[in-house]
Parts: sequence; structure tokens; C-alpha cells
Amino acid sequence: MTITTTTTRRPAVAGRFYPAGQAELRAEVEAYLAEARPAGPQAAAKIVVVPHAGYVYSAPVAAQAYARLAAQRGRVRRVVLAGPTHRVGIRGIAVPSVDAFDTPLGRLRLDRAAIGSLAGLPQVLTHDAAHAAEHALEVQLPFLQTVLGDVAIVPLAVGQVAPQQVAEVFERLWGGDETLFVISSDLSHYLPYAQARAADARTVQAILALDPALDHEQACGATPLAGALIAARAHGLRPRLLDLRNSGDTAGDRARVVGYCAIAFEAGDGQPLPEDAAGHRARGDADGDAHSLGAALTSRARNAIGTGFGLAPLDEPPHASLGEPGATFVTLSQGGALRGCIGSLEPHRLLEHDVRHNAHAAAFGDPRFAPLARHELQALRIEVSLIGKASPLPAADEADALRQLRPGVDGLVLQWRGRRATFLPQVWQQLPRAADFVAALKRKAGLSEAFWHAELQLARYAVRKFSRDFA
Repeated sequence: MTITTTTTRRPAVAGRFYPAGQAELRAEVEAYLAEARPAGPQAAAKIVVVPHAGYVYSAPVAAQAYARLAAQRGRVRRVVLAGPTHRVGIRGIAVPSVDAFDTPLGRLRLDRAAIGSLAGLPQVLTHDAAHAAEHALEVQLPFLQTVLGDVAIVPLAVGQVAPQQVAEVFERLWGGDETLFVISSDLSHYLPYAQARAADARTVQAILALDPALDHEQACGATPLAGALIAARAHGLRPRLLDLRNSGDTAGDRARVVGYCAIAFEAGDGQPLPEDAAGHRARGDADGDAHSLGAALTSRARNAIGTGFGLAPLDEPPHASLGEPGATFVTLSQGGALRGCIGSLEPHRLLEHDVRHNAHAAAFGDPRFAPLARHELQALRIEVSLIGKASPLPAADEADALRQLRPGVDGLVLQWRGRRATFLPQVWQQLPRAADFVAALKRKAGLSEAFWHAELQLARYAVRKFSRDFA
């Protein structure tokens, strides 16, 4: 008779990061999921990004992603979990030698065959100590057990390694609809509330742009997250922002907060995305002009404001696009708080003139704010959004429109009988749910949240966004 012994990793943070009792844990997870339950049909996710702090702080945000996965129960049979190492420093990507991970809700088996398929990759090593006390992956397990049931897992503790090497591992494990990737990462750590909101908003814009140039001040799981972005671009996935908050919004004080986001990556057209995905933060056009265009626009916006105070102008680099018609929005902020925003939706003058006009108007002519004062310049941040051509968004009803919208990607114009309003894609940072985004846009247009009419028109557009500090 053969006796088979199963080796397991015992929970390390049960009773600290989440309840240790089975009934209490199950009830708590189900309550978070119920609170986050999405409305309407949801596209299947291939990758989700979720935070990993104690449940009281980060679970409300994580649940926004996990609640969406309920529709994939039965289809997803394997979950690849990747997160940073907090307690044990390693070079490479650590897999455990055990057969299963235990939680108070039961046992999750490891997909040893999938782990075996990584043999020969020099960046992958067996390292149980990297997993033994690590919380980044463990806190995800009760959610996975509740939402997806009996799935196998591939736990990856990611240490010092190149993002491209992470993407190489993901490629070997990619599979089809049966495989889901869960990237565990918090965002900024211990900044004051307003500063954290601004920093995390910039980080999320980079993630939505599929830009892997992240550092560990932006996200503690920057390396596995960067690897996922490389893979997402290669497979044509489209990101959808589900939630963006911090511990000051959930359960902590606002003096020193930790940032959290929930993002789902859904199937696009299956084609690799270009280097300036969806118009976000282009990383370089064919002639490398993304940087020079940003410098040209932001310097002119800065000077348009500075001349209002008699300041000497800064150098303004040339760019061919400035002599062509163009449309911009110029947004001013201080410590993450809006200080002015004025713009154009369609090109009706040269880009050179449009950015100068809108910058001056944002500083001195936005009716929501008093004119900018000289003492405010030191903390002023200037953001120029170059507006792409709007395309109609035909929809049979509001539910159809909400299904078509791409959170974090689409700017939206709403028109009805002379009323018109728009939100830039950046507004998704404050309103990550499509229903909330559209409801707020209707209010901006002077309509009720419940309003819908067959004559209501929607159009969406992308932006290229560039920013600089005034000083």
C-alpha cells in the first residue's frame, strides 16, 4: 500500500490581516462581495490587480475586482498569483515546494504541473521561506475560494527580477479561459491623504496606459505588475479601472495613508496594442516626439499663466503640431485638488493658440474658482490633455451605453437639446464605476441622474496627457 503525504503551507496572517475563524471569515468576505456586487453583465477578466493590506483597509477595494469574477466560476480552473516579497529578499521569482496552501476556509491545491512547466527558466527558483510569512498572496486566497471555488493555484513571490522576465513566466502559464492572473499590489505608502490621491492617480494612469515603467514608490508590487502590463499589451488586453481609494477612505486616518486600486484587464481584439495604448501617456511615436510634444505644450501653458504675473517666459521648444489645428484641455491642480480646468473639444484654432488660451482661462477665467494668485504658483501642477477625435457611441439604452464604456480610457461627451457636458478620462479616477461616471456627467449637463431619452447623444474620445509643475 502506498501512502501519499501532502505538504502544505499553513496560514501566516490569519487572525491579523483577516479573521482566523472559518464562519467569521466567510461572513466577512461575503459581506465585502455583496457590497461590491457589480450591476449588469461583466466582461471576463484575464488579469486583475488587487491590494493586499488587512481586510479592514483594503478588502472593500479588492472586492470590486473579485465580485466581477463570480461569472467566471466553473470556467477558471487555475489562478496564477503574483506579488512582491515583504519579508524575505530574493533574486528571481520564488515558487514553493509544497502541494497546497491552507486557509481557514479550506485547502487550495497547487498546480504542480504548471509549476513544472517553468523548469529551465533561470529566474524561477524554489524558495519556501519567501512564501512562509508572506501576506501579499495569502490574503487573496479566501476571496478566490469564495468566488471561484475549487481552483488550483500557482503562487509566485516576485523579488529582484526584470519585468520582462516576469512576463516570460506569465507567457508560459498564459493558457486560455481556464487561467486567471491575480496581481497583488498596494500603491503609495504613508503619504498625506491629498498627496497620496494625486500620486496614486498618476500611477493608475500609467497602469491604464499599459506603461511598465513603474517603481516601488508608486506600487510595492511594481515588478509583477510591470510584467503583467507587458503581457497585457502583447495579448491586446484592455484595462478597466474598478476602484481607486486609500486607507483614509476605508478605515484609517488621513495623516499617513496607503493607496489601493482594483483593475481588470479584459480581452480586446487579440492584437498587440501599439506603444501609445488608447491615447494614454504615449511612450514615444515613430520619431520619438511624445516627449517633445509634451514639453512644447506644457511650456506654453506655463508661460501663458506666468505672463499674467509678469514673469519671464521659459524656453518653448518647437513642434510641428503647434502649427496645425488642435484641441486641448488645461487642468490646474494643487496637492491633487482641482484649481481650474478649461478646454476645447474640437479643433477650431491652431494648437499653439489653443493651449495658451485654455491655460490662461483655466488660471484666471474658470467661473468655479477665484483667479489664481501669485502665491499659489509654487504648488501648481499643470496638465495638458490633447483631445482626440470624438466618435459616436450609439446605444439602445443606458445599460447598453454603460456596457460599451471603457473606464479609465474613454472621455465622454453628452448632448441633449442644447445641453452639453464632457468628462475627461481622468475623471474615472474619482468615479471608477461607469454608472456613477454617467450619472455625474448628466448632473453636469443639468439633467437628473435617472434621465434617458432616445435623442440623447453620446460620443467618446481619447486623450494624450502631459504634465509639469509650474516652478
